[in-house]
Amino acid sequence: MQTSSETTIASAEVALPGNVDLHARPAADFVRAAMPFSARISVIVDEREVDAKSLLSILALGARRGTSLRLRAEGEDAPAAIAALSDIIASLRE
Repeated sequence: MQTSSETTIASAEVALPGNVDLHARPAADFVRAAMPFSARISVIVDEREVDAKSLLSILALGARRGTSLRLRAEGEDAPAAIAALSDIIASLRE
């Protein structure tokens, strides 16, 4: 995880578990976990960056098993958001 001192920015690289595609239920779990944070949170796959709080955007990524996701948050609670979302990704089950 990286942070910046002026504006709080945090990021992490995580991979979807080998048995999980980011379809409706796992994507909804992820978005629900992102919603309480005030930070602006993005999920980046390859060159595509989407809002982590938008279910349709997360689904549109089409992330499949083992896909590497870059999580990026900007705001006061950015480090906590990245930590929580990294944990959610790691715990996803089909």
